[in-house]
Parts: sequence; C-alpha cells; structure tokens
Amino acid sequence: MDIEKLIRMANQIASFFRSYPEAQALKGIHDHLVAFWTPSMRRALLSHAGQDDGKLDPLVLKAMVDAPSGRNPIEKEVAGPETVGELGSDAG
Repeated sequence: MDIEKLIRMANQIASFFRSYPEAQALKGIHDHLVAFWTPSMRRALLSHAGQDDGKLDPLVLKAMVDAPSGRNPIEKEVAGPETVGELGSDAG
C-alpha cells in the first residue's frame, strides 16, 4: 500500500481521537491500528515515521511507539463465554 495513503488514514484516526484526553486517544489509536491494520501496514508507517517529514500526526507516532502492547483489542469483542470472566464482565 502507498505510504501516502497509510499516512492519510493514520492521520484520520488521530483526528477522530483528538478530542479525547491524551491517554485515551493514544490507546484508541493504538488499538485501532493493532485491530484493523496488518503488521506490514504498521511496519511501513513506523519505518516512514523515522524520516520525520512532518506528514504523520504526532499522536499516531506516539501511539505506535509508546503504547503498551498486549492482546489484540478485537479479541475481547469476539471472546466466547469461557473467557468472559477473564475480560471483567459484570454480567450475572
């Protein structure tokens, strides 16, 4: 995928989360990139970020570099009943 398109898409994600408190915005951006972007898309964007040409929103860069890695955020949405307790459900 073209790097300019990746930058544009990433900046749109950052634009959506800009009104959130920074910690929530960074987590939201990071979770979105992990859940919906392929590893090769994330690697390409991170590789380009090292060039510091000012095109990539600083929130995106910070979310990619500083956000803690963990389980894919989409997993909690598709978890079966055997893992619901693990995810902190307050049901029942």
